[in-house]
Amino acid sequence: MKKRFIIMPILLMGLVIANLFLADQDNRTMAFQNEGNAKPNVMLPIVINGSNLTPSSSEATLSIVQNRGYVKCATGSSLPGLSFLNPTNSKFEGLHIDFCKALAAAIFGDATAFEIVPVTGSSRFIILQTGEADVLLGPSWTLSRDTSLGFDFQPTTFYDGQGMMVPKNSGITTLQDFDGGKICVQAGTTTEKNLANTMSDLGINYQAAVYPDSDSTREAYDDGLCDGFTSDKSALLYHNTLLSQPENHTILAVMMSKEPSGPLTRHGDNKWGDIVMWTVNCTIQAEELGVDSTNVDSMLGSDDPNIASLLGVEGDLGVGLGLGNSWCYHAIKQIGNYGEIYNRHVGSESSFSMARSFNELWTNGGLIFSPPLR
Repeated sequence: MKKRFIIMPILLMGLVIANLFLADQDNRTMAFQNEGNAKPNVMLPIVINGSNLTPSSSEATLSIVQNRGYVKCATGSSLPGLSFLNPTNSKFEGLHIDFCKALAAAIFGDATAFEIVPVTGSSRFIILQTGEADVLLGPSWTLSRDTSLGFDFQPTTFYDGQGMMVPKNSGITTLQDFDGGKICVQAGTTTEKNLANTMSDLGINYQAAVYPDSDSTREAYDDGLCDGFTSDKSALLYHNTLLSQPENHTILAVMMSKEPSGPLTRHGDNKWGDIVMWTVNCTIQAEELGVDSTNVDSMLGSDDPNIASLLGVEGDLGVGLGLGNSWCYHAIKQIGNYGEIYNRHVGSESSFSMARSFNELWTNGGLIFSPPLR
């Protein structure tokens, strides 16, 4: 009997030690698995153009914006249809600008509570990193920008990429229609290489008319020397405004490269990133549900629980964002759903008449998609 009582405590102690060892192993395994996925909560200084930059304040961005009374959006000023300083009225206009307005409407209930911080290609990331702007609109989403610059990309608002502009009366609707034709393209660019690769893959015989810069390429096309003019679609929007008769040209739905763009926020402030993310998603979900700026008031009485939740009639989605429950209602009422924003600036209601293509809702074969708002 005594031996059995002695052995039992030894066995119990062994089991405890074994369990502690296994738990330690599990913890180390979990730490290793999480190491590759986790993003640091503290943003370390990064080097841009030789300067060490950190956010100008540790205060949460939403608090700063609310205390200031308006949101500061950084974006370019020379891309008609996307972000453009209109010389006729000295106002910023475009698809990216409307998402800044939607953000202001969601936060303040006032789409005019915003300020545009004009940036260049070389200054835009510094402006966001130093806190001179709350959000950067329009840069292309790449792995290096997402991981090494200390930023978070929010939902894509415009799927850009290399496109093709043609005269509306040309009868050209696909790349196959260029068989035996001539295309104006800038020499020594990835645009020229993408065109050659795409046409080769499709087995299309064409002639590339190359020019030294974008202006001479556009001018040759405008003079009727080519059947089409290829560049990124955002660039084609700009060049279209410089043609002798812009209204006589259209940009095809075809896409020969990938350049997804949208809002960019700083690492380390997830609540602010959530607000930007879900404001974009609000406009997308509204289009999916058939809610727009013209019918949003009547939709407040909808029996559809998804619409009631979206507009803040039911539930408390706004509370989770730190906003009022009518945040999405204000964005839709004052700015519109995604389709309205797109068509107003680059689509069917604009002078560009650009087909939605990848910028169509997922339910219509495009890539525009919102997770459920519930």
